[in-house]
Amino acid sequence: MKTTEPIVCQTIPDHLYRSQYWRPIIYLFTQHELLSQYIHLVDFKGEQIEIAKLKRAARAWSPAEKFMLNLALNCFNDHNKVNLGDMDYLDSDNKEMVFEALHLRYSGR
Repeated sequence: MKTTEPIVCQTIPDHLYRSQYWRPIIYLFTQHELLSQYIHLVDFKGEQIEIAKLKRAARAWSPAEKFMLNLALNCFNDHNKVNLGDMDYLDSDNKEMVFEALHLRYSGR
């Protein structure tokens, strides 16, 4: 888990911070060390995610890293499935990130 402020090269429109679908994407892709390296595949202005490219990139990732991507994609669009049992692969920092992402997605704030 990152402890410093992430560098985001693109501007995120304000209304996305109020979207239950975009809040977890913004959170995970700016705070998770590996996902932040692929933030260029998230088009915040066009409100699109290059899912196929992300999944191709993730082929060589660890099960824990793949889980974090799958969770992010599921929060964005429930057509992207995630197996919660795979949380067993996560360390405590990543589990905290998962709980925060789920809170952002489902709390309605």
